[in-house]
Amino acid sequence: MDTVKQTTLKGSFSLFGKGLHTGLHLTVTFNPAPENHGYKIQRIDLEGHPIIDAIAEKVSDTQRGTVLSSGDIRVSTIEHGMAALYAMGIDNCLIQVNGPEFPILDGSAMQYVEKINEVGIQEQNAPKNYYVIRKKIEIKDEKTGSCITILPDEEFSITAMCSFESKFINSQFATLDSTNNFAKEIAPARTFVFVRDIVPLLEANLIKGGDLDNAIVIYEREVEQEKLDQLADVLKVPHMDAKKIGYIQHRPLMWENECTRHKLLDIIGDMALIGRPLKGRIIATRPGHTVNNKFARLMRKEIKQHMVQAPIYDPNEAPIMDNIRIRELLPHRYPMQLVDKITAIGPTSITGVKNVTSNEPFFVGHFPQEPVMPGVLQIEAMAQCGGLLVLNQVEEPERWSTYFLGITDVKFRQKVVPGDTLLFRVELLHPVRHGISSMKGYMFVGDKVVSEATFTAQIVKNK
Repeated sequence: MDTVKQTTLKGSFSLFGKGLHTGLHLTVTFNPAPENHGYKIQRIDLEGHPIIDAIAEKVSDTQRGTVLSSGDIRVSTIEHGMAALYAMGIDNCLIQVNGPEFPILDGSAMQYVEKINEVGIQEQNAPKNYYVIRKKIEIKDEKTGSCITILPDEEFSITAMCSFESKFINSQFATLDSTNNFAKEIAPARTFVFVRDIVPLLEANLIKGGDLDNAIVIYEREVEQEKLDQLADVLKVPHMDAKKIGYIQHRPLMWENECTRHKLLDIIGDMALIGRPLKGRIIATRPGHTVNNKFARLMRKEIKQHMVQAPIYDPNEAPIMDNIRIRELLPHRYPMQLVDKITAIGPTSITGVKNVTSNEPFFVGHFPQEPVMPGVLQIEAMAQCGGLLVLNQVEEPERWSTYFLGITDVKFRQKVVPGDTLLFRVELLHPVRHGISSMKGYMFVGDKVVSEATFTAQIVKNK
C-alpha cells in the first residue's frame, strides 16, 4: 500500500492584475508552507500582516464570489486560485496579497495552473489526509432549487448541471472525472456575467475591474438602447444594436458549455475550503457560491464528527498477511495472538482484523453474564498490529522482535462483545530512529472508534 504524501510548492510565484470588484492593481504571491499548514491567506498591505485561515467558516459573503473575513479583515475573489491549488494536489500554501481581493487575471484559473507547473510541486513527508466519503451527503436550497450531493467513490470527481433561465443559453452540464484533467478541461474556463446582472452589480459597487478581457458578457434579454449604450460605455466597447442578442465583443468560447465548466471551477475553489482532499463523487445542480459554501460547511461538520475514519474492509480480498504469516513474525500464539490478518500495510501505516467470537477464553471470566473484551487485550491487539508495522521497516523481520516501552493516551469508547469484527489502524508518528518508534493506534467496530492509544516501541534482534 503506497502512502500518498502531502505536497507544497517548490518555490514562490506571483501574479499581478486588476481586482474584479475593486479595480485596484493587485499582487498575489503563493508560497511553500510546512506539512499540515493547509491554506492560509495573508494581507501584507495591513499592519501586522494578519492571516486568515482559508476555511468554509470564514466565508462572510457569497454575492458574486467567495469572501473570507476575520474581524475587520477581508479578502475576496479567492475561488480561482483556491481551485488551482486543490485540483493540482497542493495541500499546504501561504498566500500573500497586497489588497482586499485576488486579481481577476483573465477570469479563469489557467495562469495559476501555469505558475504552479512552472515552480513545481514538492512532496512532503506527512501522509495526505484524504476524507473518504462512506455515505450519501446532500444539501438543498429550496428557494433556488440548488442541490449538491456527494456519493461514495474511489476518487474525486464532479458533475455540474446548470440552468441559466435564459432562452439564449440552454441548460448545460460539465464533468471532471479526474483532477488530472483540470488543467486542460476546466482551468481555462472564464467567468461570465449576464447584462441583466451588470447594473445591480455596479449599483452594489462591484465589478469595478470587470471588462471583456476577464469575463464573458452575455446579452440575452433585450433592453432599452439607452441602457445598453450606457453599459457599452462602462465596458469600453462600441455601442451595439439593442435588438441584436448575443455575446458582447468577446473572444470565441472555448467550449459550448464554458459557462458551466466555470461553475465547476468555482465549486472546486469553494470545496478547497473544506480543508481536506475528498474521495467521492459530487453532483451539483444549479451550483453557486452560496450553496457551495453551505455544502463545504456541512462537510467540515461531518469530518469533525468522524475525525478518524475506519479502514475500508472487504472480506473477499486476499489479506496481505494471513494468520500463518503473522505467526512467523510474532512470537504470540493462541490465545494471545490477537490479530487474524493484515489487509493493508505501507511505510507508515497498517490495517488489521480480528474476529471476536463467543469462544474467546477471556469471556469465561469477563464477564459470564455479559461478555466484554477486556480493555487491556484491546490494547494488546493494537500493539501486535503495531509490532508488525515496525517489523515491516527492517530486513529479515523474522530475526527481530518488538517490545513496547510505553503506552499513553489510552481511551476506551465502546464495549467490544462476541460477534464484533475489530478493525485496527496503526500509524507511525515518527520514523523509526535507533530502533525506537512511536505509533498511534485505533480500533474500530463498524465505523466507530472503540479504543485508541499511543505506543512507544523498540525493535531488538533475536538472540
